[in-house]
Amino acid sequence: MRTTPQFAVILTLIATFFWGSNFQVTKFALVSLPPWTASVERFFFAVICIFIFLAWKEGIHAKVLKQNWREFIILGAIGVAGFNGAFFVGLQSSSPITAALIVATTPISANIFEAIIYRQLPDLMRIVGMAISLLGVALVITNGQLVLGGEIQVATGDMIIFIGSLGWAMYTVGIRRFIKNATPLETTSWTMFFGAIILAFIAFFVESPIPALSSGTFESHLACIYIGIGGSTIAYLFWNMGVAIRGAGKTAIFFNFVPIFALIIQVIMGNMPSLAQMIGIVITIVGVLLGQGVIVVKRPFKGLLKKP
Repeated sequence: MRTTPQFAVILTLIATFFWGSNFQVTKFALVSLPPWTASVERFFFAVICIFIFLAWKEGIHAKVLKQNWREFIILGAIGVAGFNGAFFVGLQSSSPITAALIVATTPISANIFEAIIYRQLPDLMRIVGMAISLLGVALVITNGQLVLGGEIQVATGDMIIFIGSLGWAMYTVGIRRFIKNATPLETTSWTMFFGAIILAFIAFFVESPIPALSSGTFESHLACIYIGIGGSTIAYLFWNMGVAIRGAGKTAIFFNFVPIFALIIQVIMGNMPSLAQMIGIVITIVGVLLGQGVIVVKRPFKGLLKKP
């Protein structure tokens, strides 16, 4: 069955929902687990699930690994180990709201990287859409304070998460540009596999993962399982499918929905958004739809330029 661009949008939104929920669930994982160890446990479950699905759906082909193993390792290090390691470490000193704002800059970074690689600037409406959606995200996660001239402080965790977001932007562009003759499922599986190995090396180097895992609470382990299956296996797979079908630039802008879904989860937990946040949600959705060409802005006075 051929996957349409419209269905690819749905898959991308599902991926961003799982990532949006990660901001809240990660807080439970970090209650009793150090960051690198929690990230390793997350991808332990993710790698098992994704390879079971790969073996059942497509089979494991050594030819794909032989042709792309260097790219899989590099992209796994950047987009899996780099982004998720930075995410877990950064959230120790950064708030989920600030982290969401930083992650929301990823579409801009991805479009810049894509423009550099392909030597082609994105069209004007996509740039306008990105700017509008980013403004909406800023209103949502700062509760309108960003436009009121409030003081903005940058914590160490904020910088770590920003570096991780650059890694994710590189990963988004790289899986389409450098991977050859591999399906989205194969790309997801192998980059996740090598990224998990790199995470494990880092965890054993900077932490004591085995004692930490044995002393972790049931809630923390359950959180890692959820993030591993939903926020890793399903999210990575659906995201890569969206990139393969619609392109990195068009897919990356949907990353702005991550903090929106994070806010919705907060509402479900009993925390209602303010008026400024509701306005920001509307602005974000309009910006994404405009950047995707769903909302078409007609050029004014176009008819007046025609000769009588």
